[in-house]
Amino acid sequence: MVRDLPAPVGAGVYNIYTGTRSDEGATIPTAAQLGLEPPRFCAECGRRMVVQVRPDGWWAKCSRHGLVDSSELEARR
Repeated sequence: MVRDLPAPVGAGVYNIYTGTRSDEGATIPTAAQLGLEPPRFCAECGRRMVVQVRPDGWWAKCSRHGLVDSSELEARR
């Protein structure tokens, strides 16, 4: 059973790489398309997240919507 993604990186109103509203048609940076860039903005509220990049992945924390870790997302595949 596939669960929904956490709010900070799930389908939301804001682009997780640029922070702009999704309906504005912002382009996704090339590094993000290749999976080399962690999300920088919360999809739910558009706030800038605290991001830590590790050798084995990353984690990102929204002050309103919590923490998401890339290792959790890998386990969902």
